[in-house]
Amino acid sequence: MATHRDSQDDMQDATSAPLDPSAERIARVYAQAIIEAADRKGCRAEVLDELGAFARDVVGRVPRAREVLSSPQVSIDDKRALIDRLATGRMLPTTVHTLHVLARHGRLGIVAEVAHAARRLADELAGRQPAVFKTAVALDPAARTEIVRDVERSLAVSLAPTFVVDPDIIGGLVVRIGDTVYDQSIASGLARLGQNLHRRSMHEIQHGRDRLAPA
Repeated sequence: MATHRDSQDDMQDATSAPLDPSAERIARVYAQAIIEAADRKGCRAEVLDELGAFARDVVGRVPRAREVLSSPQVSIDDKRALIDRLATGRMLPTTVHTLHVLARHGRLGIVAEVAHAARRLADELAGRQPAVFKTAVALDPAARTEIVRDVERSLAVSLAPTFVVDPDIIGGLVVRIGDTVYDQSIASGLARLGQNLHRRSMHEIQHGRDRLAPA
């Protein structure tokens, strides 16, 4: 596992450069540094997962933590102390150092954007194409995995999926990869899944009507 000093050396040059005013551009700079540092320690997937969880579960759901971490009125030392309390022993040293770097440069307020940019860059480096899966109803993880696997097999591609619920979808499933939109006709297995989703959606609608019907 990386020491604090090793991780700092890995990321120092990239994060010390002048930053573009665009948040997306800034996030991309940090994302590149994070992936390079994590790859040197062989922990890219773990760091991306931990950074995303910190952005989602701490900054996104704990208002007081978000205020402290993003406030320019709070000293860097206080932010580092809070990060250590929240992350040390729970996250890898590379992840903890990443948060320290963001604190030192006043960028903890865009940690969610940095986490997203890092994930997107990792997908690009792995040759995974971004894909949006729209379904008529919410799916459990097993169903999502099955759908993604069927589409990847049918199109001979590797995908980085995002799932969106859209009750207005006819047939239950639409997949957008780049500028191309596919329906469930691209594969028999996908057609079956789309039909199942449609039946599930209709069942839930009917179940809701039955519950609201007068006795």
